[in-house]
Order: sequence, then C-alpha cells, then structure tokens
Amino acid sequence: MKIVYFGTPDFAVKPLQALIEKGHEVCAVVTREDKPRGRGYELFPTPVKEEALKYSIPVIHPVKLKDEQFLNQLKQFGADCFVVVAYGRILPKVLLDIPRYGCINVHGSLLPSYRGAAPIQWAVIDGLKESGVTTMLMDEGLDTGDILRQYRIPINPDETGGSLFDKLADLGGLALIDTLQGLEDGTISPVKQGETDTEYARMLTKADGKIDFNDSAVKIERLVRGLNPWPSAYTTLNGKTLKIWKARVSETGDDDNPLCFKTGDGYLYATEVQLEGKKRMDAATFLLGYKH
Repeated sequence: MKIVYFGTPDFAVKPLQALIEKGHEVCAVVTREDKPRGRGYELFPTPVKEEALKYSIPVIHPVKLKDEQFLNQLKQFGADCFVVVAYGRILPKVLLDIPRYGCINVHGSLLPSYRGAAPIQWAVIDGLKESGVTTMLMDEGLDTGDILRQYRIPINPDETGGSLFDKLADLGGLALIDTLQGLEDGTISPVKQGETDTEYARMLTKADGKIDFNDSAVKIERLVRGLNPWPSAYTTLNGKTLKIWKARVSETGDDDNPLCFKTGDGYLYATEVQLEGKKRMDAATFLLGYKH
C-alpha cells in the first residue's frame, strides 16, 4: 500500500519500521515539531522523524492540520490510507476523508477500555491481567472509531510500564501489517465500539508519582511498576526525594528498616531505590551507605 504515516514518540517507531520492512510505500511522515532539550535548548527531532530520515522519507510537521496547502500536499501523495500511531493531535474530518481506506490507528489498549494518552501505564497501575493493541478506523472522536482487529497479551506480575510499552510497540507493528493485509483482502469488517468500562487514560505527570501511604501496599506496588521508567513513584526520606523503582508487598513490617513502609493495608518493602542526587541501586547496597 501507499501510506502517509502520522506518529511522534518511541511507541510509533516499531510500526513504521514494520511498514518499511514489509515493502509498503511510506511516501511521507507527519510528526510533531522538533523540541528544545538540555541547557542549550538545542532542537531535537521526534523519534519517528529520526527513523524516517534514515530512509530518506519526506517529513512534514504542519502547524495547522486544516491548512489548505497541507491538505493539498496530502492529496497529491495519492495514499491508499493514512496510518496514525500516537501522533498527539486530533485529526479533523477533512483530513480523515482523504485516503480511500481511511485513517488506521494503532492504539495500545483493548478498546473501548483505556481510551486516551497513557493506556499502557494505567493498565499496570490498575492491576489488569491482560492488555493488547487495537487497530481502528478513525473518526472525529478520541479513540472512538470502529474496531478493525484486536491483539491480546498477558500482563505479567512483575510487568512495568516500560516493559509493557516495549511489548505493545512490537505487537503494534505486527497488528498494523496484519490489519492492512486484511483491508486489502476484504476480510475485515469494522465493528462499532461499545461503551468504555474504564476512566479516560489521561496523560501522566510527575505529580502522579507521589506515593500516598494511606493506599494499600498492593496498590502502591502497582503504581511503582506502572510509573517505571517515567515519571517514577517517589516519597521523601529525611527531606530528600526517594524514588522507588522496585518494591514488594508484605503482611509484616520491620521497624528497623528505613525502606519498609507501613501502608493503609500491609507493608511495602522498597527493593530498588534512588535517593536524590545519587545513583539507582538495590536496597541492600543503599542500606550499607545510609545513616539514619
């Protein structure tokens, strides 16, 4: 197929790679603008732009999606479909209507559950047993389009937001190729979404990582995993921020262990931590150098 690809972060790189490897013609990539980083505010491209440039694929970052010049440029590509993976902007109807197969979205949840920007992390935080990828035919709503296909994987007991992210990114590439083949073969019948049974999976902030020890140890341990590697769960220890990277739940506590926290239900042992200004380390190493 001839495709225009819309995507921005790391999650969108694997599906783009899958398209290229399978011989689809990616005639352009649409991504967000370069962002300044570091003390010198040097501009850096998005991960998707970096990948596109490796293959000399033209890159576009429009200011307005309804701009006539941009829309005409898209029409001139004559693409069979637009593929959208974590682009970060809502596409207007005038754009959705351009390609003959429509706009295909790859979403990191089993829709209609976890519509929104951070479905992967929230699935871990909420203690789900499985997650997956949904490919859908986009409409004007936010993750409300007709479902094309769904692909499920289990969430392991030690799953982190980062490990599930990587698995679903890989699955997203496979799902996209399979879906495009089904569209070409005429073997896919779009299915309307039902009502969602979860809250909107809103974007996470650093403030979400602040641990409330009135919560249960089980809930906090899931938070620790879900927010690993970003934005990370944290508390304070003697006035300094203590990031908790790994933890385990226990029914009994240890008053002599500064890394044992009493919670609203049970105890939480931090097993991998990072004190403000220090490196990340396991609990045993941390306690060797910690004076309290």
